[in-house]
Amino acid sequence: MTLNPPLEPMLAQARDAIPRPGPGGAAAELKFDGYRALLFTTDTRGGGLLVQSRHGTMLQSRFPDLVSAAGQLPSGLVLDGELVVLDENGQLSFPALQRRAATVRGAQALAAALPAHFIAFDVLQVEGRELLDEPYAARRALLEGLFVEHGLTPPWTLCPSTTDMATAEEWLNEWTRTPGIEGIVIKSLTGQYRPGVRGWTKVRRRESFEAIIGGVTGSLRRPNVLLLGRYDNTGRLRLVGKTVPLKAAAAQDVAALLTPAGPEHPWTGVRFTARWGSRVLLDPVLVAPDQVAEVSTDTAQDHGVWRHPVRFVRLRRDVPPERVPRLGHAIPPSFKGDDSI
Repeated sequence: MTLNPPLEPMLAQARDAIPRPGPGGAAAELKFDGYRALLFTTDTRGGGLLVQSRHGTMLQSRFPDLVSAAGQLPSGLVLDGELVVLDENGQLSFPALQRRAATVRGAQALAAALPAHFIAFDVLQVEGRELLDEPYAARRALLEGLFVEHGLTPPWTLCPSTTDMATAEEWLNEWTRTPGIEGIVIKSLTGQYRPGVRGWTKVRRRESFEAIIGGVTGSLRRPNVLLLGRYDNTGRLRLVGKTVPLKAAAAQDVAALLTPAGPEHPWTGVRFTARWGSRVLLDPVLVAPDQVAEVSTDTAQDHGVWRHPVRFVRLRRDVPPERVPRLGHAIPPSFKGDDSI
């Protein structure tokens, strides 16, 4: 069977720590902060390249630099990987990727200024032969052979992989300090590729930060999600993130200290969406911005905004709001979500 878009990618379940490898062994790959994408080639000499997002959107018209490089690839190929973009300083940039993906108009000019790269971490079809039932170890060997045999060069990049869990731990602790790398993905060496199934494990490096509670979903008596802010250099309170739903004990602790916001609250009249790309609006209850929360979050940020929901750790009654670190630059007024693995 020949694979064609739309095709659901295999997914990963989030965990806090690297799991112990199973009997068949495991490999770890770097997790890049980009767009999950599937790549299909037809007649590559004629620019026959299709690029599908995780959710089935076709993106090739927005990335003409990838299409023009398709001649390096053989026909009948399906790759799974991460689509990333370099900014003007040569660093991986999620905002630059969003800019590239948002429009077809001017795509050629954007490609010259903000080049895209496809970081391949799996191969699902070679020369029209479907590989979903092959074990990961065999698919990885075919992927590495593909890069060697065809001498693939950027924008095609092979995702680093290791079977040494000590090396994987080092990657998680050290490599994630590099912008654009947010963690690792663990895969069973004997695992088959199962579209739509969360059969892999993703582990992101997490750090603790303080932020000001500016609003909640739910109610003052039973807050569900905290809306968190920080002041920018102009003294304006900016939304920087949202928590995952609070557990009952944490909600009770927070509720005891919340007070209703007055009419001068800086978020009065501001609309917040549930997540990036969503049109669903939140109906938050604004609160006096006088309580500080410690939260645990991964490294994915846009201009100081945490793109993934954060985890509430505890209240910091010893930290006044004015002592919370300020943002060094302006950020968008709404929180954005995730479109990765």
